[in-house]
Amino acid sequence: MLYSRKSMIKVRFAPSPTGHLHIGAARTAIYNWLFARHHQGLFILRIEDTDKERSAQSLTEGIIESLRWLGINWDLGPIYQSQRLSLYQKAADELLQSGKAYYCYCLPHEIQARKEKNASSEGGEYWLYDRHCLYLSPEERTRREAEGLHRAIRFQVPGEDIHYTDLILGDIAVKSDTLEDFVLMRRDGLPTYHLSVVVDDIELGISHIIRGADHISNTPKQILLYRALGAQVPTFAHQSLILGPDKKKLSKRHGVTSVLQFKEDGFLPLALFNYLAQMSWSPGEEGIYTRDELAKKFGLDKRSRGHPVFDQKKLEWLNAQAISRMSADELFPYVKTELVGANLWQDRLEDEDKQWFLNLIDLLKERSHRLSEFALRAQPFLSDNFPFEAEAVSKYLLDERLEEIIPKFRQDLFELESFTAEEIEKCLRKRAEQEGVKAALLIHAARVLVLGTRVSPGIFAVLELVGRVKTSERLGRYTEVISSNLNYS
Repeated sequence: MLYSRKSMIKVRFAPSPTGHLHIGAARTAIYNWLFARHHQGLFILRIEDTDKERSAQSLTEGIIESLRWLGINWDLGPIYQSQRLSLYQKAADELLQSGKAYYCYCLPHEIQARKEKNASSEGGEYWLYDRHCLYLSPEERTRREAEGLHRAIRFQVPGEDIHYTDLILGDIAVKSDTLEDFVLMRRDGLPTYHLSVVVDDIELGISHIIRGADHISNTPKQILLYRALGAQVPTFAHQSLILGPDKKKLSKRHGVTSVLQFKEDGFLPLALFNYLAQMSWSPGEEGIYTRDELAKKFGLDKRSRGHPVFDQKKLEWLNAQAISRMSADELFPYVKTELVGANLWQDRLEDEDKQWFLNLIDLLKERSHRLSEFALRAQPFLSDNFPFEAEAVSKYLLDERLEEIIPKFRQDLFELESFTAEEIEKCLRKRAEQEGVKAALLIHAARVLVLGTRVSPGIFAVLELVGRVKTSERLGRYTEVISSNLNYS
């Protein structure tokens, strides 16, 4: 055993590399990580890759990348089950020698035939394996061995009921006569899930198993295995499952579920971490916390039993909160990545114009819900090639008075001694007063001409960042913009 069970709390996250890390599994990882950090324990990463046909190294790498992106680090691992097969065989042999397991020579079609016969019989009930091979005579067993038949190893379920206390669900009892003698080693020599996880948990000294409620049916079998192998049974905590809007278990049919896809869609790792952590547990006031802050507050006793519904809008709200509280320097690498992907990145932005770029990030972040929005909203600041919202043109640029006012306002701006947001605002309001129009007429028109949109951060700060020259050039395109967008529909 690598660690003493008495020394500290130890938990594990054990994904199978048969698919991408989805948010349900990520939530399990987060709760295990928070629990370990709260108790100054160990968080262990184990890769359950014994399914050779479905497991893939690329998927393992994707799982590890997803965890690292979320900010989840581990104290031991990754431990690969495919490299520990001899341990599982040794445990199975121990159970055979102690009479707690037996060889099963039944072929799949033979078992299926007996199931069907039971189902067709009058009053047929749910069929459990009938222990056919347990009752083989020594002669029959010897004959089958001599024929070289492939054999599985089954665990002999003892006649004792199982009682345990789940840290989230409370006391649970299961009658042993509802459990069949389950397979430990398949006919191909590979361990089943039940044997491999129990052997690993014993060897690693796992103290608490925190996992989804869909594993509740596995728990009685695994408790029996812990006892049969003479090990202390870990404490279990089965958390609720994430549901889709239709109140069914969240799956691909509900849309995005992969952690890395949320990354691609412009979500910050801290935002997704907070959202998943707070789905069935509350640290207090709703909002963004650092991972360490969440760990200090975390407790399984505060977990809700109810199944939470995935809410995209709430995630976006949290993401906006995370974006707004980050400094421009912290956001810089994320925004750079978005601009590179949109072919808008310019090397000057991290050289002579870096401070200007940081000011732009600060300006745009307050209205941004996703990182992916930065590229679209930054486009008019970085390029003269940007789209005009047709509705914005029709609503704010077709007032006939603008044809005379815009050139005057343009000249006013050109003559400003200091091109700052404060001076630009004074200039605009003065021109509006002189023309006998509301300042909003010029504000909206300037926003559309300079940015092409109806909504933006404060227009005066926008114009300052765009600069005197580009602002003048874009105001000068008034007639061109109208003529080219009249047929917007």
